[in-house]
Amino acid sequence: MKTIGMLGGMSWESTVSYYKAINEGVKQSLGGLHSAKIALYSVNFDEIEKLQRVGDWEQAGVVLGEAAKSIQAGGADFLLICTNTMHKVLPQIEQYIDIPVLHIADATANKLLEDGISKVGLIGTAFTMEQDFYKCRISENFGIEVIVPEHQEREVIHRVIYDELCQGQILAESREKYINIIDSLRRRGAEAVILGCTEIALLVEQEHTQVKLYDTTKIHAEQAVMLALAN
Repeated sequence: MKTIGMLGGMSWESTVSYYKAINEGVKQSLGGLHSAKIALYSVNFDEIEKLQRVGDWEQAGVVLGEAAKSIQAGGADFLLICTNTMHKVLPQIEQYIDIPVLHIADATANKLLEDGISKVGLIGTAFTMEQDFYKCRISENFGIEVIVPEHQEREVIHRVIYDELCQGQILAESREKYINIIDSLRRRGAEAVILGCTEIALLVEQEHTQVKLYDTTKIHAEQAVMLALAN
């Protein structure tokens, strides 16, 4: 079994979901007392969020790059960046390590292709929805059209992530707002919607909507288990 490197803490709320899903996946595959071999580094998200807010992505890349180097030193065979947004600084992170990175957007896009999805909605932080590092990777590398919510809807999604979900608050009224935005994406032609922030699945689950949802945390974790157990 390979050792999975996890760069987490962004936020720790969703890193818990990763840890649980990966260990459950290994146990389901191997049975008995088996669990995953994991090298985990959890950053202080307050430090990262402040850098995000002022647009200092270069320094954010340095912080995460140093963390990734520690994960590699801890014996990891490959790396998961346990957040969608911070894949923006993947090029900087890769300069610090020699082990491969399992990209969350690639894992999700491969799942979309398997299911025959050609047009998908994307919700996540404002950075993920509005910048090109994520949605263009999916559209250009996988040929899947990506649409995002309207401006005011994006503001709602972003606020709920940082002010509520990252702080462990799960509110019914916010879930209703998210469901309405997801339905709006469906009316605009989305065949499915990517939950493109690792905290969103804490609020919205498949049972809450008839629109097909792709939980990036779950997909990323499943792909990590497959890679860890591959011969």
